[in-house]
Amino acid sequence: MSTEIVRLLSRLAETWNAGDAAGYAGLFTEDADYITFFGLHLKGRQAIEDVHRDLFKTSIKLAGGDGEPQIRSLSDDVALAIITGGSTVDGEQDPSRASIVTLTALRTPEGWRFASFQNTRVSRP
Repeated sequence: MSTEIVRLLSRLAETWNAGDAAGYAGLFTEDADYITFFGLHLKGRQAIEDVHRDLFKTSIKLAGGDGEPQIRSLSDDVALAIITGGSTVDGEQDPSRASIVTLTALRTPEGWRFASFQNTRVSRP
């Protein structure tokens, strides 16, 4: 399971950085809950695609986080993933955009898909 979730996380970054809104949204379940770091709550795959289509017109790209993803099996068909990351704007790393993301992955007839996504800015003491 862990390898499949890591692959799904890799596809998340690949589709984002390719500006592929449909491909990105396709990694989520039809009824996924997606909460951005701004607190916007997107409901469902279509809403995720629509919002990201506009966002992908900007120069924001994902950058790797610190360490490996933390993946915990909750059952044979459900996993929790916690990842860290950041982004670049116009090719420059922006430390103020560092975040931690919590995702719930489900095994579906389509394969593994994310059912929830919560992005939170990293707090610095």
